[in-house]
Amino acid sequence: MKVTQEKLPASQIGLEIEIPAEKSQQSYEQVIQNFTRAANIPGFRKGKVPRQILLQRLGVTRIKAAALEELIQNGISEAIKQTEIEAIGQPQLRSSFDELIGNFEPGKPLTFSATVDVLPEIELKQYSGLQVQAEEVKYDPERVEKVLEENRQERATLIPVEGRAAQMGDVVIIDFKGYLVPEAEGEEPEEIEGASATDFETELSPGRFIEGFVDGIVGVSPGETKEISAQFPEGYAQPELAGKAANFTVTVKELKEKELPELNDDFAQEISEFETLAELRSTLETRFREEAEKKTTSNKQQALLDELSQHLAADLPETLIEQEVDALLMQTATQLQRQGIDVKKLFTREIVPQLRERSRPEAIEKLKRSLALQEVAKKESIEIEPAAVEARVKELLADYSGQDIDRDRLKEVVAEELLTEKIFAWLEEHSTIELVPEGTLQKDEDDEVEDAAETVEEELEASEATVTVEATEAE
Repeated sequence: MKVTQEKLPASQIGLEIEIPAEKSQQSYEQVIQNFTRAANIPGFRKGKVPRQILLQRLGVTRIKAAALEELIQNGISEAIKQTEIEAIGQPQLRSSFDELIGNFEPGKPLTFSATVDVLPEIELKQYSGLQVQAEEVKYDPERVEKVLEENRQERATLIPVEGRAAQMGDVVIIDFKGYLVPEAEGEEPEEIEGASATDFETELSPGRFIEGFVDGIVGVSPGETKEISAQFPEGYAQPELAGKAANFTVTVKELKEKELPELNDDFAQEISEFETLAELRSTLETRFREEAEKKTTSNKQQALLDELSQHLAADLPETLIEQEVDALLMQTATQLQRQGIDVKKLFTREIVPQLRERSRPEAIEKLKRSLALQEVAKKESIEIEPAAVEARVKELLADYSGQDIDRDRLKEVVAEELLTEKIFAWLEEHSTIELVPEGTLQKDEDDEVEDAAETVEEELEASEATVTVEATEAE
């Protein structure tokens, strides 16, 4: 079999394949035999249909098409093997199948073209001596106090209050009903569907509801009713309410204040496994320090990756891009499922193509970064000892004792993680990284796939949600 290769863009190899005359005849005859054995034609026993009758009933075009499919499939496989091409993905027929059928003559050579994707040729113009900036995340002692205070708030006791008006921090039980402010003079206020409630309990805290609602309740005593002016934000989930002014009739029915538990050893024992408040504080401090260090390390690695990918030249094949897009969408779907979201409602036939298109830039960037790291490892002969992988696997298996874990897959993941860590260690050692204060650098845009998924999710929620005042409650 004669095979001619041609380099094409996007890391493709073009193949011109010539099937010998005898092979085309053999395939054609074999297809006729197969049809003869399987055909059910009235008046003839199965397997005994005359050739001419078979050709008349089935048509020469159908038989040629079946023979061509086999010749093309086998021809491409044999050509890849013969040329020792390391193909990835599925080969694609380059020639027109309809034209091949029209020109196909059994017993004569068959020539057709196909393409296969291959791994790209990598050129890493620079990978040592990189100069980058990365944000340093410092430990904030206030985080410990914030966690402790949040736990105190969660375990607060509500005490009924009499003889005073509502204050920030109080818990109130209210009845309310909302109306849109008329845009034209003389129009009647329009009641907002879903923006009303009876015996509604909430805490008065800044930014909790739409602008003006909580502030308007402050100063109102139990038993009093007040008209409160409020404003829906421009980015409100319901477009018809976005940016609109509203009035709420609010009646304060009950008023309670929080009595917080004392911050002592008893409190520490109640919310944790520690015996003393000092132990709890120390553990939280250690955890937050480690978290800050990990974020700083992540920032340094991200900065190195961003810079490294700028020095990479690679003509990425469509197969790798599509595989990365699949992985990103699967990751997004998994995250949404964990949040209890029905993925089938989000990933519809109409939305998926949009998500795939929007995720391509991120997929391409991730591929470039991955290939750049692999190239560094290749150039510097960076490898991981099997013993190190086994040791780490044993640690993880001990942590997850009793769970059904695929050991082989775990080894693959561990090996990849350890190798990545070692590559970053080499890059950091051979680069200059300037640490700058957190918030100094321009943040990159959010992951394209996450943006797309969030957009779809928001659209779905907007179409199904009932308008309520607390829909804009700050997180």
